[in-house]
Amino acid sequence: MRRLALLFCSAVLAFALTPIAAPAAAPLSADMILVNGKILTADAQFSIRDALAVRGGTIVGVGRAADLLTLRGPKTAVIDLHGRTVIPGLIDSHMHALRAGLSFTTEVNWIGTTSLAEALGRIKAAALAKPGGWIIVAGGWTESQFSEKRSPTVAELVAAAPANPVYVQLFYSQIIMTPMAMAALKITGDGDMPAGAKLDRDAAGNLTGIIHGDILGISGVFSKLPVPSYDQQVTGTRAFFRELNRLGMTGVIDPGGFNVSAASYAPLFALWHDHQLTMRVAYSLSAFHAGTELADFQAATQFLPMGFGDRMLHFNGIGEIVTAGLYNNDNSTPAQQEQFFQVARWAASRGFALRVHWNHDAAVGTLLTIFERVNAEIPIGNLHWIVDHLNDAGDVNLRRMQRLGVGWAVQDAMYFQGEQFIKDEGIALARRAPPVETGLKIGVHIGAGTDAHRVMSYNPFVCLQWLLDGTTVAGLKLRGPEETPNRQTALRLYTSGSAWFSSDESWRGTLAAGKAADFAVLSQDYMTAPVSSIGKTVSLLTVVGGRTVYAAGPFAGYDPANGKT
Repeated sequence: MRRLALLFCSAVLAFALTPIAAPAAAPLSADMILVNGKILTADAQFSIRDALAVRGGTIVGVGRAADLLTLRGPKTAVIDLHGRTVIPGLIDSHMHALRAGLSFTTEVNWIGTTSLAEALGRIKAAALAKPGGWIIVAGGWTESQFSEKRSPTVAELVAAAPANPVYVQLFYSQIIMTPMAMAALKITGDGDMPAGAKLDRDAAGNLTGIIHGDILGISGVFSKLPVPSYDQQVTGTRAFFRELNRLGMTGVIDPGGFNVSAASYAPLFALWHDHQLTMRVAYSLSAFHAGTELADFQAATQFLPMGFGDRMLHFNGIGEIVTAGLYNNDNSTPAQQEQFFQVARWAASRGFALRVHWNHDAAVGTLLTIFERVNAEIPIGNLHWIVDHLNDAGDVNLRRMQRLGVGWAVQDAMYFQGEQFIKDEGIALARRAPPVETGLKIGVHIGAGTDAHRVMSYNPFVCLQWLLDGTTVAGLKLRGPEETPNRQTALRLYTSGSAWFSSDESWRGTLAAGKAADFAVLSQDYMTAPVSSIGKTVSLLTVVGGRTVYAAGPFAGYDPANGKT
């Protein structure tokens, strides 16, 4: 022990007597300079510049090419944009990206299909690729997108994949399964159904292969499906994030949700550990079990302080399921409300963000009253709490949210479900759903997103198009001009607006010196392209933290898949 102490003292003395060398001069050259472009900074003035320079993952200049080219060095990549538009990397404030990634390469998606023939063609192709394997369409489509304006029949699914079990889910309301799938899941009667799900029968009492239900019931049936292997989950997550990069996305804020367990996070953490993430991910923990939510959260977060992680992956609090009693429930009991209050107060005491799935303005006052009770004991104004969805938000409750500092995550559910909203809520509410402009005028923090991939497509440009025209996938014009943002505002909702929801607004979401070098070079000019074509936009070059994560077309040589970043 005495010898160790002497060695330590000798080392300290040697360090103290060693002359301190002058630090090496930091290299001044940029890693990358974009020139001859239309750089939409999305800053407070919505400045437009023609060049941008990056060094070490950070933007070091936005301005004139003549000025920024002085930063060119022998290893600088100078990229001529030939007039193309650059935007800050898009950030989805509410996407179930973790869950979608787990099965992205093992499922069939119908995103972008316009007819049943095209959708069934994808089923046929999948059946040929994996004989006898499960064919699963987990959502992200609606009957309205098809020219036939209907769902496939069981017979059509059998014809497309006669030797495969087929499962097709429509939102959280209906499942269509082939007889082979029903047999594989051992579904023979009502006793095989979880609460909230009901088997459909024909006039003779025979099962039709169709299941109706609510979000709890449909999720319960989905949980019976086979789970992809760990390797498939890692591969799927990597592939899904690259697909998002193709669409100009650089970040997602994941709200947890149904069919997500503790083990579901392992593939995401593995990619992070191996420095293979191409998306910045802020993730939440949803309640895992009804009735023990507080104890479960306390156990799961013992070593998770708010913000734990780094700028590529960090813990972002709890929700969207906080307690089962106040999830999708417009008629909660006092006991359920008290249980939620206890969890919310604990979250506030830990400095956690908290987000809640909530559909209807008529009942959101119950939630906000609980928030106000918590706020009276522990201020929540700086905790970035969030209300998700709430398409029919009213002015009174938006003002309550603003006073509390609570944000509002808005998605494009009306793009798929606008016609149903009219049936349920009436045309007057549909004309202002969601009231984005009113919320912004009141001062509510708003971020845009999709709620993909079971409810909506994950395509951010489809969402941006819908924000700008309020038109459903079937072509019905709904939202009026008074609640329709302009192009600048819509882009901010998907960039700096969403960055607030992960407490990142100080360092990403706009293109300015000192901000993260997260951006996308677009296939068409977002500011001048016809609104009706914005949904067709893709990225030609996507950069996250100064690193190229996707490239195509004239920039394909920079694609990391080709070994160049």
